[in-house]
Amino acid sequence: TMLHTMSVSGGLSTAVGYPLDTVKVRLQTERSYNGIWHCIQELYKAEKILGFYKGVSMSVLTVSLISSVSFGTYRNCLYNICRLRYGTSDVKPSKVDISLAGCATGVVRVVLISPAEITKVRMQTQKPHHSVATSNPSSKPKYRGSMHCLKMIAKEEGLGGLYRGCSALLCRDCYSSTLYFLTYSVLCDWLTPAGKSKPDILAVLISGGCAGMLGWGVATPMDVIKSRMQAGELGQHKYRGVMHCARESVKAEGFTVLFKGLALNCIRAFPVNMVVFVTYEAVLRLTEHLTK
Repeated sequence: TMLHTMSVSGGLSTAVGYPLDTVKVRLQTERSYNGIWHCIQELYKAEKILGFYKGVSMSVLTVSLISSVSFGTYRNCLYNICRLRYGTSDVKPSKVDISLAGCATGVVRVVLISPAEITKVRMQTQKPHHSVATSNPSSKPKYRGSMHCLKMIAKEEGLGGLYRGCSALLCRDCYSSTLYFLTYSVLCDWLTPAGKSKPDILAVLISGGCAGMLGWGVATPMDVIKSRMQAGELGQHKYRGVMHCARESVKAEGFTVLFKGLALNCIRAFPVNMVVFVTYEAVLRLTEHLTK
């Protein structure tokens, strides 16, 4: 039940926030936009509404799976850490326990999400080719869809191609996942009145939204580097690794380049993670009720 519900919650939240994610990736990988609104206008002018949803099908499917696996991994890690440290799982986990479980969840996410992430970024950064001779093959986009893109990357770049930018993704997800779960837990404790063992819905909404914003806020520099390393013609052979990408990007565009898409990440993260954590708490309480 938990896996199914978290899958639906993750999939719906991804679909709703996807246009903002496309704008964020364009801002992170290209220098031609003056800001968020300029990027939205240019993208709409060139590719209309569908341009904002390129690669959405695979993203919804994979995030649905990964959302359920992430929360399942987190609960299982926390359960086993408590069993190892205290001999029982019926104790309140410490901040260290939550941080370890969050970090382990980030590692598991990276293994699963990397091929989907590179496919998403390639689809989002692919622009339509305009040619007078429409019969010319060069006028056709390289990737016809998410699955075609995945197959082409595997064919042209091998298995390593599907994990391009994986080191940046690992850095991004390990510390952001740790902070994400830790922030949620700390805020829930703080907002739960004395004498109550569980937070109410308002506390869950606020804690979930803030956890999402903070998690994505600190993840943004590595998110920029990951997007640049994965972005096909823009980053395929240009960057040799995380540090090289960071150095070259900062040298060319200044330190602020590492915070491109920060506002969009935070705007999108608050409502999305409010929904995710409310679903998570509802499933936990239902499971507890059914197993009593």
